[in-house]
This record gives sequence, C-alpha cells and structure tokens, in this order.
Amino acid sequence: MAHVMACIDGSRNALAVCDYAAWAGKRLDAALEFLHVLGKSDYPVPTDFSGNIGLGSREHLLQELAERDEKRGRLALEQGRLMLEDARARAMAAGVESPAVRQRHGELVDTLQELENDIRLLVIGRQGEQSASLGGPLGSQLENVVRTLHRPILVVPADYRAPQRILIAFDGSPTTRQGVEWVASSPLFRGLACHVVIVGADRDEHRAQLEWARATLASAGHAVTAHLRSGAVEDALDAHVFEHAIDLIVMGAYGHSRIREFLLGSTTTHLLRKSTVPLLLLR
Repeated sequence: MAHVMACIDGSRNALAVCDYAAWAGKRLDAALEFLHVLGKSDYPVPTDFSGNIGLGSREHLLQELAERDEKRGRLALEQGRLMLEDARARAMAAGVESPAVRQRHGELVDTLQELENDIRLLVIGRQGEQSASLGGPLGSQLENVVRTLHRPILVVPADYRAPQRILIAFDGSPTTRQGVEWVASSPLFRGLACHVVIVGADRDEHRAQLEWARATLASAGHAVTAHLRSGAVEDALDAHVFEHAIDLIVMGAYGHSRIREFLLGSTTTHLLRKSTVPLLLLR
C-alpha cells in the first residue's frame, strides 16, 4: 500500500519534515515511513593506495586509513539510525501510529526511484544537510528528485506551520487541471481555504478557466476564492502569498523544456529557492 514517505537527514529542515509528514499522514489516514539514505560520501568505499609512490611499503598507514574509513562508516550508520528513531518518536508524539523507518545505502534519487511505487506523497526538506553546510539555497539533490519522481512531492522549509490556507497556481494546463481535481478529492486539503490564482491578462479564456477551477473545488465542499493577477508569475505569486497569509502552494513542477528554462528561468526553481511556505509539486 502506498504511504507517506519522509526523507530525513542531519539538516535543520529535518524537524519540519517530521512535522509536515505527520500532518500529511494523519490527514490522508496513510502509513508514514521515514527514510534515511547514506550517500557515497557518508560511508567508506574500498580504496587501493598501494600503487602510490612510496605508500605501498607503509602498511601501518594503509591500515590506519582503512580503520578510519571503517569508523567513519559506522558512525554515519549509527547517526542515521538515531535520527530515524528521533523522527519516529516525534511523529508518534504528534499522533501517528507506528511509523516505519528505513535506512539505505546509495544515492537518494536512485533509492526513491526504486521505492516510487510505494510512495503516495513524498516529504522532503528544501535544504539538505550538505547544502546547509555549504551555505546553498537548495538541497543538492532536490531538483533531480523533483524532475525524476512522478509522485506528489511536498518540499518544506525549516519551520513548521499547520496549513490553513492553500494557493493553487493555475494556468489551465492539463497538469494544473489535474492538480485542481486532486485537491478537490484529496482528504489532505479537506476543510482548508483554497485560493486559485491565474497570473495573466484579464481575458475571457482566463476567467472561464478560473470559474471551472472554482466550481470544481466548491462542489467538493471547499471554501474557494478565485484571483486573476497581472505581472510576472513569480512576483505575483510571492505577493499573493504575503497578502493572504498563504500556508502552502500547490503547483505543477517544471512545465517547460530545459532549454526554455535556461533562457527564461523556471517558476518552479524560483519558488523552490525563494518561497517561505511549503510547495506541493505535481508532475
């Protein structure tokens, strides 16, 4: 059975990942599993130093290097196990029954691809442990995860706030229409206020699209307001989040080709970098 899966690491975002995953698991009435992946930099890879000039005869140095790597691997494994235990305890304190934990070796994207059929919703931090230590604005693997997986992905900031008002970034495309239908039918958003926003010119086509989205959500019992805003997409969405105290944005992920994104930029990347609220990305 597909479940909510939350990616845990040693970053500051980990606590918010736990809290948002617990929130989602309870609202979806779905099993929750925490995942910690030990990448190649976290555990030792056997290395043959014997071919280096002057090193082959220094057996004590080779032994010391091997022991150091082995110790580092054991510590990384134990640290991950403790993080998973803490995440499990935090989720149980929030009311989640028997969350599962899983620890894997390998690359995060490859692991998630392997587990994709078991994922109903993926929860991941905006900034990972490695990017935080380097001062980076995004997790080093986040974009690859978003581009690779075909599951809803909730990307969360470092601080948790239970969502009360959501914004659906709508443009009439098949992906965003499916997103509206998904929001309308999903228990994840039941009882939450919905803002549907199109950024574009004030013309009949946009107003018709907004009315379809409003009616679809209203028929499912949502309190809905529809908005047509002008200006650059990123600026308009940022302003709407601020003006209406939005707690979560629902949007399609990477709707254009990589070439167009290189030339014009990407709304997805902009919001991943700049948004102070969680992004629920749909593919």
